Amino acid sequence: MGRLSVTLCGVELSNPVIPASGTFGYGHEFAELFDLDRLGTFSFKGTTAKPRFGNPAPRIAEASAGMLNAVGLQNPGVDAVIAQELPKLAKVFHKPVIANVSGFSVEEYASVCAKLDACPQVGWLEVNVSCPNVHGGGMSFGTDPAAAAEVTRAVKAVAAKPVIVKLSPNVTDIVSIARACEDAGADALSLINTVLAMRIDLKTRRPVLANVTGGLSGPAIFPLALRMVWQVSQAVKVPVIGVGGVQSAEDAVEMMLAGATAVQVGAANLVDPRTCLAIIDELPAVLDRMGVQNITEIIGGAHG
Repeated sequence: MGRLSVTLCGVELSNPVIPASGTFGYGHEFAELFDLDRLGTFSFKGTTAKPRFGNPAPRIAEASAGMLNAVGLQNPGVDAVIAQELPKLAKVFHKPVIANVSGFSVEEYASVCAKLDACPQVGWLEVNVSCPNVHGGGMSFGTDPAAAAEVTRAVKAVAAKPVIVKLSPNVTDIVSIARACEDAGADALSLINTVLAMRIDLKTRRPVLANVTGGLSGPAIFPLALRMVWQVSQAVKVPVIGVGGVQSAEDAVEMMLAGATAVQVGAANLVDPRTCLAIIDELPAVLDRMGVQNITEIIGGAHG
């Protein structure tokens, strides 16, 4: 293992830096910008059973320290992803990929996961029970421990690959939901997804987003994400992936000190598609300043 290598659910990553779902397409779109194999892995766009056009426009809004999105899980559907997107990806990415899955019923989650689990390119299934931008799915499962556990059990029953459950911050007690997912068999947890938020246009006096509300991402949510990673990593035994507002190598190290085994980078990819590469390149210097030889030494290091 190299200096930056970590192990996620038994699979070695060359580094802990992972572009987050919804900010990196299905990967091949970025291949003309840089060598994708430099990434630890990435989580591809949230995929559902059937194609989804997503929410009506406008579905993006700016905020002073981030952005809001209400895209609404636009994707071509799992069959098209397997038939069209994964073959394109295989030409430019030669590592296991994280398949991000969303659903509107327990049965849909299980069905989509079963199809993707059979794909050799898929190394992990990231079950998104936390999307705040769709009605009747996503976050409705992730805000209740029993519902989140039910989805987890259903996916574990059909999957041989490790199952990562992506948790919502839009809850009173994220620890209880994390424990419920762990008890139901989750192999890892990723947190957080975006924070429910909105903007109002002063000229029209109406909400900026057609969906009224959307998910806030970017540096504004980093301290919140860090707090939740800190809490959850102490409450569960499975690995935690830290997500939310990471922009730099220092942010990534802070997430890992809070207890994350790996770190996902989201909104920063939309500002600069090479952000993840910059973080990977800067990590050795940060470790040098800290007097740390191997990055695994810092995981949970702030807990004392």
